[in-house]
Amino acid sequence: MESKKKVFAFLGSYADAADPGLYACKFDPETGKLELTDQTAGLQNPTFLDVNAEGLKLYAITEATDSEGKRCGAAAAYGFDPETGKLSLLGKELTLPATTCHITLDRTHTYIMVASYHGGMIGLSPLLEDGRIGKTSDIRRHEGSSVLPVQNQARAHSVFVDRSNRYAIVCDLGLDRVVTYKLDVAAGQLLPHDEVRIAPGSGPRHFVFHPSLPYGYVINELGSTITAFSYDPEEGKLGEIQTVPTLPASYKGENACADIHISPDGKFLYGSNRGHDSIAVYAIDSSTGKLTLVEHASTLGGHPRNFALSPDGRFLLAANRDSNQIVTFAWDSATGKLQSTGDRLDVSKPVCIKFAAIG
Repeated sequence: MESKKKVFAFLGSYADAADPGLYACKFDPETGKLELTDQTAGLQNPTFLDVNAEGLKLYAITEATDSEGKRCGAAAAYGFDPETGKLSLLGKELTLPATTCHITLDRTHTYIMVASYHGGMIGLSPLLEDGRIGKTSDIRRHEGSSVLPVQNQARAHSVFVDRSNRYAIVCDLGLDRVVTYKLDVAAGQLLPHDEVRIAPGSGPRHFVFHPSLPYGYVINELGSTITAFSYDPEEGKLGEIQTVPTLPASYKGENACADIHISPDGKFLYGSNRGHDSIAVYAIDSSTGKLTLVEHASTLGGHPRNFALSPDGRFLLAANRDSNQIVTFAWDSATGKLQSTGDRLDVSKPVCIKFAAIG
């Protein structure tokens, strides 16, 4: 059973290289409580992470400088202890000629993919047998713009791989496009395959595939909306179904959406609002993929940059960057609603939470 596994939560944050930026925590699957077990410095802004639980490896983006002294993207590989979660650096490698904002592993744990918001590009890098990161094998640069001032160029924000490991979905906030690439594992390439345009000014940021049904969902940072898609896993193509607001109609303040996840049972979808400082909760219609609003749950802190559902779905942890805390919520499996457990972990400028269940 999931509850008998040892579960860790790894945290990425905004931090100077001289200060702790990566954190390892033991997670209690019964109570949702975090216990800090390790922290490590040495990386500039290790904001986004991905984890290979089976291989006991953690990957983090960071910033570096190239041979000409220009800022660029890099990634670091860590091993972690299966008893304590203690991190040990395996190595760092340059990834893109611009700073990065997102990292993801392919399903076979043989590649990492990174996205650059400032450079409007994505990159693919192989993983070596010992888990270290190899030299970048492919870079794809997007071109174009959209209607808002911030959309004056391509702004690739994230990469997500489908269940078959055949296709990778890239959200480009600057272009208002969700771009599909074919992942050629043998050749180490991302091959342009398809794209869908969404409403101008939406700003797609993050994407999530439904765990079992042929649907996908994108959260739109600039438009404060979520767009639902049908997904053909054979053809690797998306078809728009519906777009819903993430905010209450009565809210008139500033807002920017951030993260999106689906409960492990596939019944509920969650999206974070920065400004309204809430998690928007929706029920998913299994026959149509459409969303129905359940509630807006306050994150009890400022600027929920990212959040994560525990492996069994019983808890949601929200990373409130501006109030420097991780807040734990209990998940109601019948209604999808969230209720604070009262547990918080104080940590500087948290951005990303990734779980690893061991055993």
